[in-house]
Amino acid sequence: MSANDAPRAQQPSAPYDSAFLKACRREPVPHTPVWFMRQAGRSLPEYRKVREGVGMLESCMRPELVTEITLQPVRRHGVDAAIYFSDIVVPLKAIGVDLDIKPGVGPVVERPIRTRADLAQLRDLTPEDVSYVTEAIGLLTRELGATPLIGFAGAPFTLASYLVEGGPSRTYENAKAMMYGDPGLWADLLDRLAGITAAFLKVQIEAGASAVQLFDSWAGALAPGDYRRSVLPASAKVFEAVAGYGVPRIHFGVGTGELLRLMGEAGADVVGVDWRVPLDEAARRVGPGKALQGNLDPTVLFATTEAVEAKTREVLDSAAGLEGHVFNLGHGVMPSTDPDALTRLVEYVHTHTAR
Repeated sequence: MSANDAPRAQQPSAPYDSAFLKACRREPVPHTPVWFMRQAGRSLPEYRKVREGVGMLESCMRPELVTEITLQPVRRHGVDAAIYFSDIVVPLKAIGVDLDIKPGVGPVVERPIRTRADLAQLRDLTPEDVSYVTEAIGLLTRELGATPLIGFAGAPFTLASYLVEGGPSRTYENAKAMMYGDPGLWADLLDRLAGITAAFLKVQIEAGASAVQLFDSWAGALAPGDYRRSVLPASAKVFEAVAGYGVPRIHFGVGTGELLRLMGEAGADVVGVDWRVPLDEAARRVGPGKALQGNLDPTVLFATTEAVEAKTREVLDSAAGLEGHVFNLGHGVMPSTDPDALTRLVEYVHTHTAR
């Protein structure tokens, strides 16, 4: 079943004309577009069914399975954009880094990068390394029609954090020790990761992705000065590498209220905002010339429908004066979220903001 089974009169003729891409470009929209981070999977029973017995990384390498999972929330919720189903460590796995995604833990790296010799693990990524991505996006764009597909990648800092720590961390002591104690090695690590990340995004764009999002999930652990000196140059290299394609570039991190202007300066067209900063204040921090994305607290979805609608109105009211706004959660969909609450939220935003 195509993702565009709604009446044709209500559909844009191509992704370029969609409400999502118009909002990213800060153009007038028929309604505020909605999509959710981690909408592909997690909370959906149909996702859990098709993933039965299949590991996460293997799931990301099966084009038909990726296609099905990516389409599921578009069919169920009527969101304005699909996001490619993958994981931020996929390009690292593709170039031969010995890692796995362990259930209940996350990515675990067999040989963490702690010395200059360890950088040898990171070779350049080629399109042939991720041919399954090209195949899956080809399948997806045919199914999605005028619904845009968002490609994505992990930002250099977040990838470096996993590689240096060897897995998830709350304190990033090893990564920060390298950043402060061996800034030359740190800069070379992030520069190499920037090249890999840029290559991964280029593959997705050339295969048909209409926008890309760079997830710097853990950048909120950094002070602004450290971010500017030690992280921004690598993120800027990624954004600059894909600038010529003309697709919107979204930048998102968690707990990044103090970094919003810098994240925009890195080269984003759209800055993602978590739930800690109201969108009108975020717009002041980011400055003009950028659209914003966000930012309903994901836990609100566990409250009553009336409470969800009230909090949603707060978000929409704070976004009323923005040049461009893409409605999203302030982080990803939580696994135990009721899928029907997401469907109702999409309908509410569409109805409440209809122009």
